[in-house]
Amino acid sequence: MADTKQLYNSKRWQIRSRRQLREHPLCRMCLDEGWVSAAKVADHITPHKGNAYSFYYGALQSLCISHHNKSKREIENKGYCTDIGIDGNPTDPRHPYNMQRTIRP
Repeated sequence: MADTKQLYNSKRWQIRSRRQLREHPLCRMCLDEGWVSAAKVADHITPHKGNAYSFYYGALQSLCISHHNKSKREIENKGYCTDIGIDGNPTDPRHPYNMQRTIRP
């Protein structure tokens, strides 16, 4: 396992991160919710957990700071996020509320 701080400070990551944001400048999660927002973070779709190969070669997505720091963290920790849509219901289909709704007759 590599030192995560070293990975993020590497020139190789800086180049990859900038390329991701240049090629995909909008937040993927905002777009999925019907919003348009500038992305600020190149996020590893699957957590790399310090594995250098996963860090440098794993798939990335562009996210705004809010989705990266809240929603993505919830997904990694809980398996779903708690974002609420304009209808007042959770937006994540994996949220327990939405899972119950699909089971009901």
